[in-house]
Amino acid sequence: MKQFTPKTFNIPNLKGISAKNLEEHLKLYAGYVKNANLVQETITEFKKNIDKNAYALGEVNRRFGFEYNGMRNHEVYFSSLESGAVPLAEKSELKKMIVETWGSFDSWLAEFKAIALTRGIGWTMLYFDRKDNRLLNAWVDEQHLGQLQDCALILALDMWEHSYVIDYQPSGKKNYVEDFFANLNWKVVGDNFSAASKMVTMI
Repeated sequence: MKQFTPKTFNIPNLKGISAKNLEEHLKLYAGYVKNANLVQETITEFKKNIDKNAYALGEVNRRFGFEYNGMRNHEVYFSSLESGAVPLAEKSELKKMIVETWGSFDSWLAEFKAIALTRGIGWTMLYFDRKDNRLLNAWVDEQHLGQLQDCALILALDMWEHSYVIDYQPSGKKNYVEDFFANLNWKVVGDNFSAASKMVTMI
């Protein structure tokens, strides 16, 4: 069976988010990759006797969604911090659609940040809905509950405590969110949007 391989990221020194925090966070990401592979191997074994392992097979498939989404969400998150902060181009197609959808970039940003401060652990997401050719903000509990069907993930903000607690303490969520945007490489986010947009004609 083909194995998932952890990606490497070219992340410079960040405002507010320490090298130690990143080191520990990347270890956690590597754990998701490892566990996604282990779950796949376990599924392969259980399928050898489906009648005997039917219940266990169902449970381990539930676990796969958690590990796999944890892996992919982190890849979008870390990629958006690569190569230093880059502003969103004023004439970009992504900026144009954000303004068309929310009225202004600032309106979108205020909504996204408010979602990020939701109580509990999870992810704040900007998706591109390929069915309706539109953008959607969303909160995803943990990472396997609430991901939007058939939507491409454009921007992912990790709001599990492990993403910020080393540097900000639990009370510092708001500062972490502000620093995330100060470090964000919008070119990467724009590339995610462009790639997703090109897929619309294929659906």
